[in-house]
Order: sequence, then structure tokens, then C-alpha cells
Amino acid sequence: MQLAFVQSDIIPGIPNGVIFGIGALFALMILFVFFKWGFLWIRAKMAGAGVSMFDLIGMSLRKVNPYVIVEARIMSTKGGVAVETNKLEAQYLAGGHVIPVVQALIAASKASIVLSFEQAAGIDLAGRDVKEAVRTSVLPKVIDCPDPRKGRETLDAVAGDGIQLKVKARVTVRMNIQKIIGGAMEETVIARVGEGIVSSIGSTASYKEVLANPDHISKQVLNKGLDANTAFEIVSIDIADVDVGDNIGARLRVDQAEADMKAYQAEAEKRRALALAREAEMRALDQENRAKVTLAEAEVPLAMATALREGKLGVMDLYGLRNLQADTDMRKSIAHPPGSEEKGKKG
Repeated sequence: MQLAFVQSDIIPGIPNGVIFGIGALFALMILFVFFKWGFLWIRAKMAGAGVSMFDLIGMSLRKVNPYVIVEARIMSTKGGVAVETNKLEAQYLAGGHVIPVVQALIAASKASIVLSFEQAAGIDLAGRDVKEAVRTSVLPKVIDCPDPRKGRETLDAVAGDGIQLKVKARVTVRMNIQKIIGGAMEETVIARVGEGIVSSIGSTASYKEVLANPDHISKQVLNKGLDANTAFEIVSIDIADVDVGDNIGARLRVDQAEADMKAYQAEAEKRRALALAREAEMRALDQENRAKVTLAEAEVPLAMATALREGKLGVMDLYGLRNLQADTDMRKSIAHPPGSEEKGKKG
């Protein structure tokens, strides 16, 4: 059995079945394109944010979610800050959050805040919440100082009279969009404000001045320009609470007095030890001198014998010396009777 192809009347030489097959395939391709991207194209067209069909197909080929781009395109157009499709795709491919960036641009535009797409995209890619940044620019944010999440409830400062004050402050800040990239964040602001409060309290003569006029401290701190090189603009610094703590000055004076007393005691003990050592040294020297005297007295009989032998000393002279010595010994025994030294030592 042989199959006979009917010759086409449309294109001579090509069977009608082939032509119908090609036409059906082409129709299926059109339907596929329409059902995949047609609704998005119609939606963008009706919203006035035209996105061509070729752009939609290209997004899919570039692994870009066309639904996100079309949504952002429509949102930006209706919000009055139309953003080009290429920029939205670049932000998506860079790993950014396209919808929040567009929402931030619309919010900034409505609030008369100068914010370009490049700035918003940079803030988003830097890891910052661009919507929160714009919101904080419009509605100032209150920061507790010190941060209770760090485990400290109060700032401890000492006035000029030595009285400790425990202070709580609240800092109202507004986000500075122009400095958010590269600017210091909340931790730096809290640290600077805390340092300024402690320094200002320390410069006051008495703690009573702080209790009587706490806003004077906040004004001093505010005038120091603590928001330099930060992502915030400090609107106000308010002293929320001031409590009187310990008398640090008195405690330090007591500690200093105790330290001085211990130093003096150590110096006295050192002098006592030196005195005892000197006393022992003098006793040793006295014993040495007594030994020398004993040696000298031992040489007297030998010298007298030599003098007698050589005729330099007569017998009568020797008797006179002995009588003198006996008289001296008698006088000593009268002045110091036996046992008087032991009684003196016991007394």
C-alpha cells in the first residue's frame, strides 16, 4: 500500500500536511510564549510600564525572575520614580532586593528626600535595610543610652565633689541617607553620647548642679557634634533619669588613707629593723673593743717584766703600781657590789 501526499495548493511542491504541521508548531510556540509571558506583558502595558516581550524572554534566559522585575517596574512607574528595566535587572543579578529598593525610592520621593536609584541600590547591596533607612529619616528613632541589651542599665559618672550619679539618657536620631554608606551605626552613637555625658558630669563642681539642671548636661553633649562620620543626625539628647550613687570621693580618700597608713607602717618597720641591726652591730663592736682591751691588759705584765729586767722600772715602782691597782679594784667593788648587775638586768 502506498501513501500518496496531496500536493499543496498554497506552496507548490510542498505537501499540505507539512505546511499544516509547521503552522501548528508555530501556533503552539505562540501560545506557549503568550501563556508564559503574555499576561506579564499585558499587565505592564496596561500599567504604562511597558516591558517588551523580547525583554521578558531575555530575563528568563538570564536567570532573572520576570515577575519581580515587572512588579518593580509597575510600582516605580505608578509611584512617579520610573526605573529602567536594565537597572532593575542589574540589581537583581547583583543579589539585591529589588522590591524594597523601589519602595524606598517611592517613600523618599513622597517625603521630599533626595535619593537616587544608585544610592538606594548601594545601600541595599551594602547590607543595610534601605526601607528602614528612609523610614528613620522621616520618623526619628529613639536609642537608649546605655544599651540595656549590653547588660548595663545606667551610666555611672562622678561629679567634682566625688558623688556618683547613675544616669539614663535617650537619644533621638534621624537617619542621614547621604552618609549611611561608610557611616558608623548605633553602637558608635551610644558610645559617644555616653562618653560625653560622663565627661560633662565630671566637669561639674557638685552633683547638686546636675540634679537641679539635667538639661544643661544634655545641651553640652549635643553641642559636641557627636554625630560626625555617623549614619545618623542627632536630633536631641534627653536625660531620662538621674540617681545618686555612692560617695566615691570619700571612699577614695579612705582607701588612700589606708594605703598611706600601710606605707608609714612599712617605713616604721623598716626603720625599726635598721635600728635593731645597728644595735646588734654596736654590740659586736663593743665586744670587739673589749677583746682589744683584754689583749692590751694581757701585755702589761709582760711589759713590766721586760722593764724590770732592763732596769727601767724599780721594785718600789712595781709595788706602787700594785697598790694603785688594788685601790682601784676596791673602789670598783664598793661602787658595784656583787649581784648588782643581775638585779639591774632583772629590774
